[in-house]
Amino acid sequence: VQLQASGGGLVQTGGSLKLSCAASGRTFSNYAVGWFRQAPGKDRELIAAISASGDGTYYADSVKGRFTISRVGAKNTVYLQMNSLKPEDTAVYYCAARPYLQIATTTGRYDYWGQGTEVTVSS
Repeated sequence: VQLQASGGGLVQTGGSLKLSCAASGRTFSNYAVGWFRQAPGKDRELIAAISASGDGTYYADSVKGRFTISRVGAKNTVYLQMNSLKPEDTAVYYCAARPYLQIATTTGRYDYWGQGTEVTVSS
């Protein structure tokens, strides 16, 4: 499966962005998907994930209550709605997929990666 992440940009503190992860190549509905981010000088971290069915979600404590992950099967797309953005949310954001129904919380369990989209939050 090929993944294409988009929707990043420059936003002020308190603003919102919606990232999209569009899939092609295989039946995306059989894949759990995660959104990761990597800030300069830091490790890539999982911030949100959604199960193949969409019934299960995971959020890192740093984004809980501000970010929402969702998926639209018909569009083969997973979204990350980001509200109340903070300067510490500045990073390159990646989507990744794994050919299993359930979420995984470690980077190495995701097999397919998009190219990343940059988010910058100004103070």
